[in-house]
Amino acid sequence: MKKIYRSTSNSRLTGICGGIAQYLGINATLIRLVMVIAAICSIGTTVLLYFIASMLIPKEPYIHFS
Repeated sequence: MKKIYRSTSNSRLTGICGGIAQYLGINATLIRLVMVIAAICSIGTTVLLYFIASMLIPKEPYIHFS
């Protein structure tokens, strides 16, 4: 089962957009663009949901190869 994580490798602010992009298999720039447009259109509700998601969604686990 696929899980969503905050990206550590494709992160600009908290890694939410990078994590969503990895989960969906699309470019993170597209997700960031959609988030900016949604933030403008929703008068800030999207920004609030973004920061709530950054508190709830765990960071991507560190994989150590030996």
